[in-house]
Amino acid sequence: MEMENHSKGRGQSNEDLIGERTGELGCCGWILIIISTFFVIVTFPISIFLCLKIVQEYERAVIFRLGRITDKKAKGPGIFFILPCTDSFVKVDMRTISFDIPPQEILTKDSVTVAVDGVVYFRVSCPISSVANVTNADFSTRLLAQTTLRNELGTKNLSELLSDREGISHNMQATLDEATDAWGIKVERVEIKDVKLPVQLQRAMAAEAEATREARAKVIAAEGEMNASRALKEASLVIAESPSALQLRYLQTLNTIAAEKNSTIIFPLPMDVMAHFMQRK
Repeated sequence: MEMENHSKGRGQSNEDLIGERTGELGCCGWILIIISTFFVIVTFPISIFLCLKIVQEYERAVIFRLGRITDKKAKGPGIFFILPCTDSFVKVDMRTISFDIPPQEILTKDSVTVAVDGVVYFRVSCPISSVANVTNADFSTRLLAQTTLRNELGTKNLSELLSDREGISHNMQATLDEATDAWGIKVERVEIKDVKLPVQLQRAMAAEAEATREARAKVIAAEGEMNASRALKEASLVIAESPSALQLRYLQTLNTIAAEKNSTIIFPLPMDVMAHFMQRK
């Protein structure tokens, strides 16, 4: 609701600005209009080719009559009528325009220099404001996008920049949309394309990631050894309760060795048997 009220307030302010520009033409203005209309009637039907104009479905025409905007609403699409001597018009493209933000060298909050580029999608929402309130709405929006990208990313750490691209894009879109509303521009989408880190920082981050993986691998190996020792302890307890289980395990080991077609077979002997022979000597 707050966003709707805010957008309505901004729309009303634009209409007020447009209303200030549309005023009375004065006596001289009306005299010139009457004379122009008279010449159009006298030279009819030749003048019809100068009075009728056509704009495409995606275009709108802002008409100026004696330097003043004739209406609060742009003309089009289709055919519209102008007076050839007193009227002039400007075509405004209403389609969505996309452009790349050039790579910007940005110093993050934690003093890391990165190069960031992005893409912005915008369109003209109010043709009259885009003509009357700014010299070049397209070029102004491009410059503002570059400045906004620098200001937004300058308040972020490197970790936030790499992990929170979506949030940064939404913040940039809201900032750009609010700033360009007076120009009749609607910013539809902002995306961060690429973040280029210095080579030395890339190496440091790669070394840090490799050390983290090695430490994690050592922890996993230690946990595996601990689990294996627990399993061996439980197996030894089972074998101690049943001495015949040791013989079965011995036969199973011999079967495994024979399946691998080895030429050497090792026969383990219990230590108590060896001790018996040593005592006889």
